[in-house]
Amino acid sequence: MISTTPTTTASSTSLLRQWPFLIAGLLFGVLLIKSEAASWYRIQEMFRFQSMHMYGLMGSAVLTGLLTTALLRRSGRRTLNGETIHVPAKEGPTRRYVLGGLIFGAGWGLAGVCPGPIFALLGTHLLPMLIVLTAALIGTWAYGAVQHRL
Repeated sequence: MISTTPTTTASSTSLLRQWPFLIAGLLFGVLLIKSEAASWYRIQEMFRFQSMHMYGLMGSAVLTGLLTTALLRRSGRRTLNGETIHVPAKEGPTRRYVLGGLIFGAGWGLAGVCPGPIFALLGTHLLPMLIVLTAALIGTWAYGAVQHRL
């Protein structure tokens, strides 16, 4: 006898479980645009110390990260796959962190945008962000190539 009920495959179940993350990413992109975190003018104001807008946004992000990381460490929550969430302690500043920060900052200063809003800006049809995305991908590849030496 042939069954008429649809069978659920592992890949479709896995894909369905990803929808909340897609929605969260879309909302985050809208938030980046609406808060002007992706605005070249706001970023230039920040680098020239002319406005506290971006410092307030980054400060609230750092505070949110600190609080949620502390809650995750204490809660004993598990991932969607049932694994225990473990947030390892970071080591102190080293040469690789300083070098990485300098490269990241130089790219941010040259492009006028950090990597976070690249896709949000592409969503607003700002096509020069394709150049920034390409450079970010090349930088990511280069890091992967030299990571073992750092």
